[in-house]
Amino acid sequence: MKSQDYSEVEDWPGYFASVLGKGARETMVAALDAFADEGFDQGLGVDIAAGEGRDTLELLERGWRVVATDNHPDAFPLLLGRVPDADKSRLTTVEVDFAEMRVPACDLVNASFALPFCKPEHFAGLWARIVAAIRPGGRFAGQFFGDRDTWASLPGRSHHSRAEVMSLLADFDIEMMTEEERDDPPDVRSPKHWQLFHVVARKHPGQLPAKSRDDRRSLEPQGMTTP
Repeated sequence: MKSQDYSEVEDWPGYFASVLGKGARETMVAALDAFADEGFDQGLGVDIAAGEGRDTLELLERGWRVVATDNHPDAFPLLLGRVPDADKSRLTTVEVDFAEMRVPACDLVNASFALPFCKPEHFAGLWARIVAAIRPGGRFAGQFFGDRDTWASLPGRSHHSRAEVMSLLADFDIEMMTEEERDDPPDVRSPKHWQLFHVVARKHPGQLPAKSRDDRRSLEPQGMTTP
C-alpha cells in the first residue's frame, strides 16, 4: 500500500510508517528559504498535524523553535526518537485535534497535506485561528485540496475551489501557488483524480509596526505542554 491508501482511510499509523524518513515538504522548504533570504532564521513555527515529523525536523535543523501538533498518539514517539538532544529544548509537542487546536502567535504555520482532513464544520474556525496567529510578515505553507479531487466525495473532508483558496488567502501575499491536477496510473491500488494547491504565502504587514527580530524570537508559545 502507498501512503495515499493509508490517508484515504485515515490509517495514520500506517501512513506514518509509509513516509518515515522522507525529507521535508517543498512548500515548507520554500517558506524557510524565503525567511533565510530576509536574514530571519530563528523564528517560531507551528507544524500542524506534524505526523512522524519530517517538517518539524527540518525546522529544528535550521534553528527554529517548533510547536508540533498531532491528534494521534503514535506520531510523537516517531518524531522524538529522531530529534537530536541539542534540539529538544526548542520543541514543544501537543496532542490535539483540529477542533480544539489553539495556535500560538508565530512566524510560520506549516500545514503539509493536513487541512483537507479537518472536518468542514471545524475548518472556518481553525483557519481563522491560523490567520490570527501568524504575525505580520510571517508565512503560511501547506496544501489545500481542490473540489474536483476524488476525495472531495468522502465525508468529513474539507476541499476548496481555486476561488475559495484565493479568498482564504486574502490576508496574504501569495509567493507560490502551484495547482496540481492529475490522474493516478491504473496500476495504483486505489487510483484517484488529484487536485491540489501547493501554497506559500506571506501575511500582509498590516498597520502595526513589525516587531524586531529579537522580540519575535523571545516570544514563547503559551499553554503548550510536552509529553
